[in-house]
Amino acid sequence: MPTISLPDDPSLEHLRHQARALHRAVQAGDAAAVERIERSYGPVSDPFPLATAQLVVAREYGFASWARLRQHVEAIDRYRWPRRSGMPVATSPSDEFCRLACLNYTDDDPAHRARAVVPADPHIWAAAAAADAARVESLVAADPSLARREGGPHLWEPLCYLTYSRVGLGDPLRTARVLLAAGADPNTGYLWHGLTSPFTLLTGVFGEGEMGPVRQPRHPRSLELAEVLLRAGADANDSQTLYNRQFGDDDSHLRLLFRYGLGRGDGGPWRARLSTASPAELVRSQLRWAVMHDQRDRVRLLVDNGAEFQDFVELALVNGNREIADYLLAAGAPAPSLAPVEAFVAAVLAGEPVDPAAAAAARAARPALVVWAASNGRIDAVRRLVELGFDVNALGRGDVPVEQPWSTALHHAAGGGDLPMARLLLDLGADPTIRDARFDATPLGWAEHEGQQELIELLSP
Repeated sequence: MPTISLPDDPSLEHLRHQARALHRAVQAGDAAAVERIERSYGPVSDPFPLATAQLVVAREYGFASWARLRQHVEAIDRYRWPRRSGMPVATSPSDEFCRLACLNYTDDDPAHRARAVVPADPHIWAAAAAADAARVESLVAADPSLARREGGPHLWEPLCYLTYSRVGLGDPLRTARVLLAAGADPNTGYLWHGLTSPFTLLTGVFGEGEMGPVRQPRHPRSLELAEVLLRAGADANDSQTLYNRQFGDDDSHLRLLFRYGLGRGDGGPWRARLSTASPAELVRSQLRWAVMHDQRDRVRLLVDNGAEFQDFVELALVNGNREIADYLLAAGAPAPSLAPVEAFVAAVLAGEPVDPAAAAAARAARPALVVWAASNGRIDAVRRLVELGFDVNALGRGDVPVEQPWSTALHHAAGGGDLPMARLLLDLGADPTIRDARFDATPLGWAEHEGQQELIELLSP
């Protein structure tokens, strides 16, 4: 039965409203409502109970019962951060230190951390953020429950402040061991704005993400601290860590996580709470990204550790990644048969001769292909695509090869600091005044946001 995705940060009250609305519509004889009931439940009974409307809403979202849907949403609400009920204001020196010292994946800025000053008498959460092992040991000796108590400006447990802190102070390994020995949970974490990929202790340790390694750096002792947590029972199938670190080419986190069970097991407590992706699905998702983005070493590492790869050759080819395609074929994947448009895209991105007769169909299917080519640094492909009539100012996506009108190729060259690509695009007629559809910014704005000085100079009036 087809299902629809539950919205991000779902509200139980909103779902109850949907069920009540469906109940009323069925009672009023609305044909579309009756069809929904028959599709997801069966014939409409008379009288028609609200419980059946609730069951249908749950099934439409992919849940077996209203109780399972409610349990899922209640779990999200329990671990949501920031809390719906509001967050405390950081007024004490300890709270202010925690606020400045830690990544929060909302407004991270190195300038915040530079202003963080350790207070004279830190509370448990500030002592953890400062990795003051002696202070933490003294506090939990007096009250062991502090090791798992939520508090500080973010209402986190102490280990969260330790692992998300970036001030580089104290002894984080000893501090972590003190807290774990006192009963801290190595799998604690939170759901950022109600999203179901948990931000765990490992997420904090490994860092990085969409804002990049400067604004969201990994912990100074990330691998060592991660291993302390993994030895204590942290589950290696950490979806948010995998997402945050997929943008770079360093695979050290994956090698460590594979040693401790990545891709195996039941997925740990977060999967039990939220029915998230299985360990095998997490690894396969990483392989998809790596194949798509020409991360050759990562592809080999993932395949060597059991990732299912048999149907990824076509994905490699249509992104111009011939070497990965050849590797997967040699490993036993079947050879795909590419349609004319796919063959055209594969050839042009790989810098190979193309059939000009297929260009028109390719432009219709992939009007923003220049954006994808530019985002992947394929200068020859960009030049050839524009020669073949592709729009140098098309709006598209640079993170994945799907057609959504977000930003131009010049935006991505500017934000990514690709000076040769930006010069080529301007020579080909790229318009530096176009504003992207997501942030309403020009390419110069992207360069300024990312601190790309050479691009700022190139694009400034």
